[in-house]
Amino acid sequence: MSFDDLMAHERQTQALAQVAGRLGWDQETVMPRGAGNQRAEEMGAVAAILHARRTDPRLGEWLAAIDDAALDPVGKAQMRHIRRDYARATRLPADLAAEIARTRSLAHQRWAEARAAEDVAHFLPMLEKMVDLKRQEGAALADGGDVYDALLQDYEPGATAAGLEAMFGALRPRLVALRAACLDRPAPKGLEGRFDEAAQMRLARMLAKTFGYDMARGRVDKAVHPFSSGSGDDVRITTRTNPEDPFNCFYSTIHEVGHASYEQGIDPAYAMTPLGQGVSMGVHESQSRIYENQLGRSRAFTGWLFERMREAFGDIGVTDADAFYAAVNTLQPGHIRTEADEVQYNLHVLLRFDLERDLIAGRLDVSNLEEAWNSRFAADFGYAVDKPSNGCLQDVHWSEGLFGYFPTYTLGNVYAGCLMKALTRAVPDWEAQLAAGDLAGATGWLRAAVQRHGGLMEPREVIAQACGEEPSEAPLLEYLEQKFGALYGL
Repeated sequence: MSFDDLMAHERQTQALAQVAGRLGWDQETVMPRGAGNQRAEEMGAVAAILHARRTDPRLGEWLAAIDDAALDPVGKAQMRHIRRDYARATRLPADLAAEIARTRSLAHQRWAEARAAEDVAHFLPMLEKMVDLKRQEGAALADGGDVYDALLQDYEPGATAAGLEAMFGALRPRLVALRAACLDRPAPKGLEGRFDEAAQMRLARMLAKTFGYDMARGRVDKAVHPFSSGSGDDVRITTRTNPEDPFNCFYSTIHEVGHASYEQGIDPAYAMTPLGQGVSMGVHESQSRIYENQLGRSRAFTGWLFERMREAFGDIGVTDADAFYAAVNTLQPGHIRTEADEVQYNLHVLLRFDLERDLIAGRLDVSNLEEAWNSRFAADFGYAVDKPSNGCLQDVHWSEGLFGYFPTYTLGNVYAGCLMKALTRAVPDWEAQLAAGDLAGATGWLRAAVQRHGGLMEPREVIAQACGEEPSEAPLLEYLEQKFGALYGL
């Protein structure tokens, strides 16, 4: 009943979880279309094995026998994660865990079909089943507490819906005002022409390497919805291409590289343990968003990217680096969260946060989701949803049962604002470095301040230690108002 025995068990469990993740990556990228039902069974079987390992009675015996006080700080952190995960796993019935995994695979396929056909009704029965299963899961995990808060812990330990609502409430008025002021001004000139998709992928891979992604331990593929998968020595990303919009490809790639670099940057000593992965999705998102926005959309970096774009595509419709910077950061009406600019992005997230809380609480029936989405979107953005793939079918998350995930996107933006303030103090010449295409100083600081710790600390503690102060929404709002105020002459 030693700590070493416990960690040996954990390493095997972590390895199996990586295998499960690889099945998901394969499903999104190269799995034959006809393999869906078999894949659902495969994923359900792996989920059942993982649940059995995570609820193994020996875990309870190990946890009772081990004296945390006798361990070093790393050992104590390992025990904190294991105790928390064991408590959650033992509250969740094994048959429910397996059914959620099986339904997740089937619901994902149904979502993809419905999205392609613009047919919400085709997806709703599977979504209704998933919502019911997640309510059951949340109720089991909450142990009498708030069901949505219980689900939220899978993505942001320690967070509560009430706390997030207060932070988001502070963001909303200034974001709405900034959005309205910018959209009242003429939009900058955009790119022109068609952009070869193979050339986009070549430049995307170059951007990944420029931002520090280790291609020897990763790969870049295409998927409907860009994502990052894996940890340690096998961290894969996907992106997508559009011949009329190369920015979609390039900034999706940089975003996912932020996620992947976090996983690649964790101390190797933590590999295949509870500490060997990002501590929360909010902290994870802070890395993807600071890579994509504060660094990738900065005037310094876009000046360098402008030259790479001209080398790859020739005439792109804008003639100088300042016009290119404005084009990269243009505010314009749009329906898609992943394509939204920095100012409007969080309004998309807040819509989803409110709707999914209502779904889980039973205040919103799945049958009324499309109407609720469209009404809220019109109220927030001032125009109508034109088709389901631009509305409630655009995101993969609910088909995957990821209720509680969406708010971590805005939390990640808040954390990124705090981190950029600290990075500017630590690397005062970061702009000169980025102008030369050198990201090593900025990404190196993030690796040392955030990424290497993995799960060693609690999420807010990681950000507070890196920044020297508790996280708040103020730095993000100040950054956005300064940047877009200058761009739009406010």
